[in-house]
Amino acid sequence: MVDHCSVDAGGVRLACRIWGPPDAPPLVLLHALGEDGSSWDAVAPHLARSRRVHALDLRGHGRSDWPGVYSLELMRADVLGFLDALGLGTVELIGHSLGGVVAYLLAQDRPGRVSRLVLEDVPVPRPRRPTAPARPDGDLTFDWEVVTAVRPQLDTPDPRWLERLGRITAETLVLAGGPGSHIPQDGIAELARRVPCGRLVTIPVGHLIHEAAPDAFTDAVSAFLL
Repeated sequence: MVDHCSVDAGGVRLACRIWGPPDAPPLVLLHALGEDGSSWDAVAPHLARSRRVHALDLRGHGRSDWPGVYSLELMRADVLGFLDALGLGTVELIGHSLGGVVAYLLAQDRPGRVSRLVLEDVPVPRPRRPTAPARPDGDLTFDWEVVTAVRPQLDTPDPRWLERLGRITAETLVLAGGPGSHIPQDGIAELARRVPCGRLVTIPVGHLIHEAAPDAFTDAVSAFLL
């Protein structure tokens, strides 16, 4: 059974789906660019057997506010505001792709707030060749301005992000999608090496691991969270 809530995080309303017992340890899920909290629907009920699972819609996505101002740092601040609003001190945190970048930015900036971290097919913060994605036709479930704002940050990351990976104290599971993913796998391996308590597991189904192989994903994550 899933519940829905919305939380004011520093003036931005964030929508959230929640599963699991209220007294279970909190687990927060952060989705990829252009997705929303519903992208976790196939795996959240399984994870909620032992956790209180919170799947956010990041700003500019889904049912959360679309304020028109976006950056990865603002998303990090939003997630921290969400934790504070719900009184969640230390959490376990899972991020996919863009959500994984937000997750490691939070874990390196506020290491005491993240006990365990899962990064699903997340690029290492190194410069890459810029691309110019075209807006899809029709109505979108996210604000296209998010793409134009954060893609330059992903293409040319702040050098401090790479340096500060060593500040992450959380035990960290880095999941790689293998050769079918568009994310360079050598960079994902580097990300796992740079996090002090990082370990790498490859599930070779491409970038959308938790959607393409939900059982393998939940098995790997559940074993890690034991």
